[in-house]
Amino acid sequence: MLTSCLTLIECERVLIRAVATNLLPEAVAAERRAVLARAGDHWVTFDLDAEVVARARRPFPAEPIRTLDAIHLATAVLARSLVPELGVLSLDERVRRSAEQMGFRVLPGVAA
Repeated sequence: MLTSCLTLIECERVLIRAVATNLLPEAVAAERRAVLARAGDHWVTFDLDAEVVARARRPFPAEPIRTLDAIHLATAVLARSLVPELGVLSLDERVRRSAEQMGFRVLPGVAA
């Protein structure tokens, strides 16, 4: 699993928001944070470096792309230089379309 450092931030923000809006008890959020931390220990995370920022500032094939999604896609481009067969995991249709048009295998696959 290769991902942007944004993934961990976004996951944590979801838990904070769920607790703040009373959708999730703090104890459950704490359990999920622990699961996230254990999983994240095995991930390769990419920081927001100059190369990622420069790529994120340019257009993507399926615009409009939101800012954080542009950073995720730019990170995928960088990660692909390390893992040429890298796939992109997303449920967002714009991200999926851009990734596909950029030559990524897109996951999850569409059920027939």
